[in-house]
Amino acid sequence: MNIVLPAMGEGVIEATINKWLITEGSVVNEDDPLVEVATDKVDSEVPAPAAGTVTEIIAKEGSIIKVGETIAILDINVVIKPDDTRKIEKEVERIRETIDSVKQGKKEEEILSQGLKSRTPSGKFLSPLVRSIAAKEGISYSDLDTLKGTGMDGRITKDDLIKLLEDRRKEAEPDKPLKATEVSGGEKREMGSAVSSEKDEIIEMDRVRRLIAQHMVMSKRTSPHVTSFIDADVTRLVNWRNSIKEKFFTSEGQKLTLTPIFIDAVARTLHDLPMLNISVDGNTIIKKKNINIGMATALPDGNLIVPVIKNANEKNLTGLARAVNDLADRARNNKLKPDEITGGTFTITNFGSYNNLAGTPIINQPQAAILGTGAVRKMPAVVETPEGDVIGIRQIMILSLSYDHRVIDGALAGKFLNRLKEILENYSPEII
Repeated sequence: MNIVLPAMGEGVIEATINKWLITEGSVVNEDDPLVEVATDKVDSEVPAPAAGTVTEIIAKEGSIIKVGETIAILDINVVIKPDDTRKIEKEVERIRETIDSVKQGKKEEEILSQGLKSRTPSGKFLSPLVRSIAAKEGISYSDLDTLKGTGMDGRITKDDLIKLLEDRRKEAEPDKPLKATEVSGGEKREMGSAVSSEKDEIIEMDRVRRLIAQHMVMSKRTSPHVTSFIDADVTRLVNWRNSIKEKFFTSEGQKLTLTPIFIDAVARTLHDLPMLNISVDGNTIIKKKNINIGMATALPDGNLIVPVIKNANEKNLTGLARAVNDLADRARNNKLKPDEITGGTFTITNFGSYNNLAGTPIINQPQAAILGTGAVRKMPAVVETPEGDVIGIRQIMILSLSYDHRVIDGALAGKFLNRLKEILENYSPEII
């Protein structure tokens, strides 16, 4: 019996074979998941159409298959003996473990590849697998646009990207210093690499940290970063929040931190200056209709994730506080859904959590800007009064905006920070 790629939805004519969840010779029951496939619109699993033994896998991982084409052969004439029951149960258990592993990998890759487009500026189609590899390896859309694909109709394949990366590595090798090893006092040095001694602890990056590292490098390669700073006197805001936080917790059952207030203020600012709520696709600027604000969240294992509050400008402070507390809690317990870490149009990262004054954050691609909020601290400041200027103790914080200088100039960034400062210094929320 032929197992064919089923219809995957309206307008979908093909899919990429991501990962087989079984091997040739596997005994399966009807509806057992066989393979994970990816299309432009959805990632899903293809189930077994009947019980039997998978005698041959035809479609290889990474290949692109059209709807209706055969991907494997299933022998449905095999009689399953009672003695084979435990074997089948073990196989099903192995399949389930593989599925969990694949889903975890997909979730991690969402951190890296969220928002990537399916076509280059000139219209070249990029399969989900190709987009994922390109994101992880920091291959830009302009590089993909000039790459000659060896697939059907000139389509770019996984092998094309591997060859591109190998060529880049070979080109870079002549520039590397000659390697030599020096041993002195138990210390080893390899020229062109980091120094380590016998007493040092070598820690391998986990998968998520590698993805984050690659995403940061890709962002720096993609966007010319510029960071602008401004300080804000948030004395009135802090005093108001301190006076209402207990009442807020009693009535709403939610903690009122500064984070939802910052998100509210940023959403208002983006509404006033929408040309910071954008992304870049080749030579075009995409002005986003929705204001979806990501909040960088530190995880217990030291890694970072950015859950997204969708349509933040449509929520009042109570709604934002609920969303912030819920997403932060589920992020730390690894319970976020994939669509809750995708679709962001602007990101906020809070340096003040660890009493840091300011920083120069890296843009979360394909967004065009990211805001850093520093610690709020008491400082002496000049205060204007009807009787003249006086020195007072004020609550001051530094705001830092990193932006993509290809599409955002210093004047616009300055207007954004100044408008945000005005909103924070004169903050008047509407709590329902």
